[in-house]
Amino acid sequence: MSARMGHENVVMGSLAQIGRCGLFLLRILSATPRSMRHLTETVRQLWFVGGLSLTIIMTCGLFVGMVLGLQLYHVLAIFGGTSATGSVVALAVYRELGPVVTGLLFAGRAGTSITAEIGLMRATDQIAAMEMMAVDPIAYVAVPRFLAGLIAMPLLCCVFCGMSIFGGHLVAVDWLGVDNGTFWSNMTANVNVWDDVINGLIWKSLVFGAVISLIAVFQGYTTAPTSEGVAYATTRTVVASSIAILALDFVLTAFLM
Repeated sequence: MSARMGHENVVMGSLAQIGRCGLFLLRILSATPRSMRHLTETVRQLWFVGGLSLTIIMTCGLFVGMVLGLQLYHVLAIFGGTSATGSVVALAVYRELGPVVTGLLFAGRAGTSITAEIGLMRATDQIAAMEMMAVDPIAYVAVPRFLAGLIAMPLLCCVFCGMSIFGGHLVAVDWLGVDNGTFWSNMTANVNVWDDVINGLIWKSLVFGAVISLIAVFQGYTTAPTSEGVAYATTRTVVASSIAILALDFVLTAFLM
């Protein structure tokens, strides 16, 4: 009985947290028009969460594409279909690996940074000072970071996909000997712009960017004003974002594909 009560408390606590996060999203949306006066802060955050994440996104994208090209070539060789390596690499990257892996990397690098920064502002009473000076912290702190994540995530996903296909090309064509023309012609013939690029790449990355940014800002804004609270908040950001990405990936795939 006690174990059952414990599980029920965990579920109810998780649902309550999701509800508070949804209410916080409404506050962000209502404060978005007021945040337009802080465009400089939004641009600065866009560089912080997007530009500074390029290195890890490009490096991981290159190696993911190389691994895909190597693995898929040997699998397709069993059926005599190595000429389809480019198509399978592109479809796997555009539909699944691009948005999902980029989202996980974005949550680990940018999401935790956003949570830690806002959490430290909470711990050092900077947010309370803004409220005393009649500066809306939602419009000045939360909204620019949310918008920056929403904009940066699709751009980073495009970079990841481009580097992955380049890595797959390096392995399949330059190393394993697949014909270059066959690699690209099969890819362009089988990749559909709407079904694969728009649905798989754009929509998923937009949703993932919005969810990761919302979780990161919410965890930082509502954290306990202590060093331990900030540490727990950054951990919750990674865990919650990872679960949300994988769960939403299934839902979006079921609806979009």
